Amino acid sequence: MAWKNMFSAVSSTSLLKPALTQAAALAAAHKAHLQVLCLGINRVSTDVFFAGASAISICDRIESCQDEAVELETAAREFLNTQTDINWSVSHGVAQLVDIGRVVTAKARFSDLAILPAPYGPERGPEAEPLTESALFDAHAPTLILSDTAPLNTKPRRVMVAWNESPEALAAIRAALEILKAADSIRVVMIDPPDHGPNRSDPGGQLSQFLARHGIKADIDVLSKTLPRVSDVLTRHALEQRSDLIVMGAYGHSRFREAVFGGATREMLEAAPAPILMAR
Repeated sequence: MAWKNMFSAVSSTSLLKPALTQAAALAAAHKAHLQVLCLGINRVSTDVFFAGASAISICDRIESCQDEAVELETAAREFLNTQTDINWSVSHGVAQLVDIGRVVTAKARFSDLAILPAPYGPERGPEAEPLTESALFDAHAPTLILSDTAPLNTKPRRVMVAWNESPEALAAIRAALEILKAADSIRVVMIDPPDHGPNRSDPGGQLSQFLARHGIKADIDVLSKTLPRVSDVLTRHALEQRSDLIVMGAYGHSRFREAVFGGATREMLEAAPAPILMAR
């Protein structure tokens, strides 16, 4: 799928320039329109307001969030005005932590790709995780999670695909087809595939056939779970292969109507040595 409509969201001045630098570079590489949402987040629990906060204090907090959003929007516009080779638009909004999904979904649902900072790490507020979850689980947008340690390569040459035959993993691969077609090396990684089942004699064979019909040659790496967590095995293999990009499905479960990252997804986002393209 061609990426012509890209979306990014920022809620922190410290992360704005690093995130938008990479998002703008990717938009330029794909001749895409970049839409940026600048969010002022009310990080105070709604319980505090219901416990007897005055109307004045509530209004003050809302105004403060509005000021933060406008400040972010101004900074985003100043930065993007220097990017002469892309089309872009910027808007701002205000949200409670529990309401991020509604605000992000309204903006991200028509994008081909969301580009977001990693939700875990230094200078991340409590909104970072639900913001990422909203793009993936509510807006259903393929999402590229940037890495703090490995800058984005807009034309990745070495791509690692985490494959477990799930619908989420296949959705991520479909979203990444244009990237995979241009890559020099694609390693499809399977960890302890089942001994029983229709694909036991040819693990990854059907996926290889699917990719080959798109003109994509992939190598299959069948690995044993020699480390305590699947994410540890994937991370080590990505480092060994010097992967520029990791493609994998996003997994979560519902808790009180909120999408919460499953264990393997969260662990990869915490430790991945390269940007991750996820979908579900």
